[in-house]
Amino acid sequence: MNIPVDRRYSSDHEWIISTGRSAQVGITDYAQDALGDVVFVQLPIVGEKFAVGVSCCEVESTKSVSDIYTPLAGTISGINDLLVDTPGLLNTDPYGQGWIFEMQLDDAAVVDKLLDSAAYRQLIEG
Repeated sequence: MNIPVDRRYSSDHEWIISTGRSAQVGITDYAQDALGDVVFVQLPIVGEKFAVGVSCCEVESTKSVSDIYTPLAGTISGINDLLVDTPGLLNTDPYGQGWIFEMQLDDAAVVDKLLDSAAYRQLIEG
């Protein structure tokens, strides 16, 4: 299972890579594997503000429809339009071109409270 060390992770299987008050968010390799083939992504709306742990968009796969939660509080500042036409990027490149949205964070310090790669590996390997 691919778990890059340059990110933080939520227990809901989202990854976060931040630069100051901005963060990019996607789903982990573990999550995309559990979902199966992704066929549709409902992206969040730029400018929407979310609290921690709130559903902000959905991913539909051949197996199910799953909510994507905001791992941090903030405002959606960008979305990955590539996912509209090629939702399978979540499967083929979850840590690269398969990112889902960007956020302006309310508090950048809380990023450090999320799981590091070792803690996330421990979570999924149980």
